[in-house]
Amino acid sequence: MDIRRWILAFILPPAAVTNKEAGTVMLSGVLTLFGWLPGVAFAIFLILQEKRQAVA
Repeated sequence: MDIRRWILAFILPPAAVTNKEAGTVMLSGVLTLFGWLPGVAFAIFLILQEKRQAVA
């Protein structure tokens, strides 16, 4: 588990998902503009989804 990505997910959600496609980063940015919590939730969701795919 990369603690830096978790910290970025709470501070600046689009920075936490920069390893994804451009559309995903933009969606995270738009959600963060609508409110901090939706952006954080989306970033955490993507981090957990990536972790599950790595295990499978």
